[in-house]
Amino acid sequence: MKKLKKTVLEINLNSLEHNLKQITSKIKSTTKVMAVVKANAYGSDLVRVAKKLESLGIDYFSVAYSSEGVKLRNAGIKKPILVLIPQAENIKEIVENDLEPSLYSFYFLNHLISYLSENLIESFPCHFKINSGLNRIGFKCEEINIAISKIKYCNRINIISIYSHLAASEDKNEKNFTQLQIKEFSELASSMIDQLDLNPILHMSNTSGILNYPESEFDMVRCGLGLYGYSNHYDESLIPIHSLKTIISQIISIEKGESVGYNRSFISSKKMDVGIIPLGHADGISRSFAKGGFVLINNKKAKILGNICMDVFMVDLENTNANEGDEVVIFNEFYNAEEFARNVGTISYEILTNLSSRITRKVIG
Repeated sequence: MKKLKKTVLEINLNSLEHNLKQITSKIKSTTKVMAVVKANAYGSDLVRVAKKLESLGIDYFSVAYSSEGVKLRNAGIKKPILVLIPQAENIKEIVENDLEPSLYSFYFLNHLISYLSENLIESFPCHFKINSGLNRIGFKCEEINIAISKIKYCNRINIISIYSHLAASEDKNEKNFTQLQIKEFSELASSMIDQLDLNPILHMSNTSGILNYPESEFDMVRCGLGLYGYSNHYDESLIPIHSLKTIISQIISIEKGESVGYNRSFISSKKMDVGIIPLGHADGISRSFAKGGFVLINNKKAKILGNICMDVFMVDLENTNANEGDEVVIFNEFYNAEEFARNVGTISYEILTNLSSRITRKVIG
């Protein structure tokens, strides 16, 4: 087995394919699947992940901002791309790159209609976002009729989908709230369809929605961390595609009473060996990870000591039988990012998307 020489984030596309098959097995064969690839495909490799998913027959992509969609188009991605949070200053590049913007505010809607009118563009494909309770972006119930009045006699806009977002589909204690969300979305979407004479794709469900609320499936489902093997309501059939590994750069011995790290945040109660790990908060390893965090060395837990530094952090090597150059697992398919996140008091989304570009991405499969 070849020994690891540097810090690597491995991205397993075989596991990605497995996860897509698991997701599609839980929905109707006629239901479309939208892959959410925003934030560099959740800290992965946007282009490589999207190309793999397109080769597997994914129906749609969604990104947060137009720059991500442009990157996909420049890489040759042909499938439709929904821009979830388009900005008014990016309308020109949205149009030129055949991206499909979400209509979520009057500010953006008004600017889009103005641009399309000035450039004599008709029936531009757009997605209409209903805020059914997440209260993040989208038109609330009382705003929808105003939005409809702007769109109804405007030949510039073509509503090809109506969608919303579940707020708590992973929390079974919020069943009543979630069911109300689904009901309200269904009623509001039906009203829009009648008033505007539409035949749109309806989509609301995320990964945990697929698992917990099949009634939220509608015509298409959106999958983010489910594709990458993580879900707040974890499904054992999904395999995490990410493995973050590095090496022990150095081992030092300290005596009882010596300190480790800035501000002497750890004081040793005995003689011990300390491993120096070449990752720090400049790489996305937050200072907060020292509270309850550990890594795996030779399949043994090694607790993080002291404050995380900019470029390194330190671990307790007791019972690890470690040597300099040994592999260090921050997380992998077994001790996954969701478990690591739980131990350090955050969520896997934050850990994965914070991993910096100076960490080498290695694509498998």
